[in-house]
Amino acid sequence: MSTTSENTAEKAQTLAGLYAAPAILRLVNVWDVVSARAVAALPETTAIATAGHSIASSFGYPDGQIPRDLMLDMVGRIASAVDLPVTADLDDGYDDAGETTRRAIGVGVVGANVEDRIRPLAESVARVEAIVRAGEAEGVPFVLNARTDAFVRARDRALDESLADAIERGRAYLDAGATAVFVPGILNEDLTRALVAGIGHGKVSVIGFPGALTSTEYEALGVARISYGPLPQRVALTALQDVATSIYAGGVIPEGTRALN
Repeated sequence: MSTTSENTAEKAQTLAGLYAAPAILRLVNVWDVVSARAVAALPETTAIATAGHSIASSFGYPDGQIPRDLMLDMVGRIASAVDLPVTADLDDGYDDAGETTRRAIGVGVVGANVEDRIRPLAESVARVEAIVRAGEAEGVPFVLNARTDAFVRARDRALDESLADAIERGRAYLDAGATAVFVPGILNEDLTRALVAGIGHGKVSVIGFPGALTSTEYEALGVARISYGPLPQRVALTALQDVATSIYAGGVIPEGTRALN
């Protein structure tokens, strides 16, 4: 194993430990090198997570439609720019989830979200298995946060059906080697408690949408990880529009603005 791959394997082990720790893993998603460095500079930051939606938007693509090469180039640039473990949003893994994982590891990524898009369960499990095998082949204990879209792509089906589907898929993904199961959606206390009971304590990952519980509340319910997807980029762009509006009205750049690049 090369020195580079040894370092990558060590970062993967560090990331896995953060998932397993009693404290919830709080991840503020980034989308380019400068946002990654700004978040990594904070002493509270233990790992970096990329946001696929935000990276796609940065290049002018709709969510989920950015070419694999472009996505891998950016997550690789982010991984090279920080010393912390990087987990990347790799959409659905593209046409070959195993090969996408192999290439992601090659650029320094040690974990990923990969979504199922509610494909048939057997096909989704096979993708999880391919990702896990790719990590093993590279000598890296790749940390897969296997995402199920059981809620966000539920359309008109009953909530209890989506819950049952998420639990069935989550258990299957863990059995196939995933580290955790990402269930995006605005999850209230009852839903979260049911997911943790069905999938496993310390095995559920959520997203902090507006209207969701706080990270501390999710932690008390046994959730392993919370991330924020495209929302940090939206906060940054809101601040950009606000300062531009102020400048157009005769204002100035606010005092206390920090140089973070």
